[in-house]
Amino acid sequence: MNKKVAVGLIQMKHSADPRENLAKAIKNIRATAKRGAQIICLSELFLSEYFCQSKDKKFFALAESIPGTTTKILSALAFELGVVLVASLYEKTSQNKYFNTSVVFDADGSIAGKYRKMHIPDDPTNHYGEAYYFSGGDLGFKAVATKYGKIGPLICYDQWFPESARAVAAKGAEILFYSTAIGWPTKDRAELNQAEHDAWQVIQRSHAIANNVYVVAVNRTGQEGNLKFWGTSFVADPYGRVIKKASANTETNLVVECDFAVKAEKDRDWPFLSQRLTKI
Repeated sequence: MNKKVAVGLIQMKHSADPRENLAKAIKNIRATAKRGAQIICLSELFLSEYFCQSKDKKFFALAESIPGTTTKILSALAFELGVVLVASLYEKTSQNKYFNTSVVFDADGSIAGKYRKMHIPDDPTNHYGEAYYFSGGDLGFKAVATKYGKIGPLICYDQWFPESARAVAAKGAEILFYSTAIGWPTKDRAELNQAEHDAWQVIQRSHAIANNVYVVAVNRTGQEGNLKFWGTSFVADPYGRVIKKASANTETNLVVECDFAVKAEKDRDWPFLSQRLTKI
């Protein structure tokens, strides 16, 4: 396998204005594509602030149909730039169901696939009270074929469950993309905050190792309500090595090359997927 793919990670601060966030995302997508990124991923629910810190019916108005206005804009942008886009949107269906949905736009502008977040946190402290706003996904885990490779779109809380990574890797995904919104409650102890951050990175690196894939985690940054989002978006290779990582507090666009010769080498030497026991 002699393939290399450049992935783009857009780590943003977010405002309460969806139009402002969309304009900023488009600007960053263009800049990242200009630097050579072929698959570009945005953070979780990139059109808004992370509203799941409280229960308020007004936020249901942020939901939109897929396809819809935003997907039309992103489809046109993917086609114009010749890139694959991964974007997490707040979806409202024709049956009035609400989902946290990752949409994959292929380089020809088509919607190559979508994934509805399966693991929904129900945080009693209301830092991550997503169960009030979203139903659990009903489309299953997806490996989506695109111009630049087969990818696994996953979302934030899925990071903590090895079944998510294994399911999409078993379907042939070469790169896992986790659109993310995670941070520290401002009143927590500093040592606890660091432990949580370290666990977040370690478990995703372990997914890369166990499944022989690249892992791309794209977080937001900045203070919103009681959460200080910890940024540090990163890419890990199939050995779990962090190739590149963003800072905690700065808006950053990363472009990182994923060399599939590394994956092929590890598939040969440590063929975990083909040797796993599925009937135990």
